[in-house]
Amino acid sequence: MSIISDSSGSLATISANLSSVPVLNGTNFKDWKENIVIILGCMDLDLALREDQPASLTENSTHDDMRLYEKWDRSNRMSLMIIKRGIPEAFRGAVSEGITKAKDFLAEIEKRFLKNDKAETSTLFQRLFTMRYNSKGNIREYIMEMSNLASKLKALKLNLSEDLLVHLVLISFPTQFNQFNVSYNCQRNKWSLNELISYCVQEEERLKQEKIESANLVNTSKDKGKKRKYKSGKNEADKGLVQKKQNKDDTCFFYKKI
Repeated sequence: MSIISDSSGSLATISANLSSVPVLNGTNFKDWKENIVIILGCMDLDLALREDQPASLTENSTHDDMRLYEKWDRSNRMSLMIIKRGIPEAFRGAVSEGITKAKDFLAEIEKRFLKNDKAETSTLFQRLFTMRYNSKGNIREYIMEMSNLASKLKALKLNLSEDLLVHLVLISFPTQFNQFNVSYNCQRNKWSLNELISYCVQEEERLKQEKIESANLVNTSKDKGKKRKYKSGKNEADKGLVQKKQNKDDTCFFYKKI
């Protein structure tokens, strides 16, 4: 009974994993490949993608050699089936059916989706140099996004130094950070990206607190102005009542004149 239960549970897990893999189309190759690799890794079937095929078995092969070959062969067969399952027939037919290794099959599919490195480098470079922080989001996430763009450029063989990235981040800040930038420029020591993130988070919190205090000060001043105006109006009203009372007391009872 336990074997049946484990088997059904395993089948359900495999089915759920396979269902989570998106179908490959003309625009999602990167996400599709990442999902394939993650799923095969979680199912312990990615050996054929990570290692080359072991040497063929002979009479002199050891028990360990046989076990490794069987494991690699199973990984290769299962990986091929899972990879092909997520590929439409139109894309699958474009790849040579003579390919028997999952690693080679995946590489052949990837060739059909290669982008122009020059165009992608230009796009990433432009995004990195035109990014501006608008003080509405999370400054940590903003800096990490710029760092991610720099990492993508590095993968395209355009390596930006950390010092240059730090300067790009600083010049992308709004005028509220001018004092912060001056402070950095006056220092002899250079900041790493991690140090920059930490200091920027602190500065953003300081600016937020300063803004709250300024708003409270303005509201307090307005309230005091209203109180003074009310008090002044009240005093004038009181004077009018006193004057009216005095005029009434000085009026002649018979002639109704002062």
